[in-house]
Amino acid sequence: MINRIALRIGMLTAVSLFGLVISLSPTLAAGGGGGAGGSGPDERYPKPPKSDGTKSDKGKSGRKSDREFLDGYYAARALVLDGKYGEAIAAFHALDEDDHPDVANYIGYAERKLGNYQASKEWYERALAANPNHVRTLNYYGMWHVEQGNMLKAQDFLEKIRLICGNTACQEYQDLEGVIKGTVSY
Repeated sequence: MINRIALRIGMLTAVSLFGLVISLSPTLAAGGGGGAGGSGPDERYPKPPKSDGTKSDKGKSGRKSDREFLDGYYAARALVLDGKYGEAIAAFHALDEDDHPDVANYIGYAERKLGNYQASKEWYERALAANPNHVRTLNYYGMWHVEQGNMLKAQDFLEKIRLICGNTACQEYQDLEGVIKGTVSY
């Protein structure tokens, strides 16, 4: 019962925040606006969930349109950027796309910021199961390893990011490298 109430509150919050997100600068809506880490291509334009191959997902019960997903995603992300991690988690769950790598990644991020390290780890791994090359998740999960004191594992994640980006110039690489070196606070 409490979970259903939290889900409904999260959905209402996500819908009401949509108007706020629309009124914010285009930079925030495009994936910028601060927060930990940079904005990679997956953040500027998260891909809506894949169709299940049916003739029309629109009529499928519970399936959100691409626009509804993106609107809800940006509203939930705005909560993360505002430090409202519990509300953000509820809003991401309300999207009903927990296996989407962008959604799972941000749930993991919010759980980590709340100090729920085991839950955070599980969500990062869920995001990487959906997309092993999800650079944003590799970045945040690398930071998770730094917080756990596992610098060797964080270095492994840094190297994965370098290989995916093809260089060391991508924001995610620079952010994680700075965290490992202790020159970047997040």
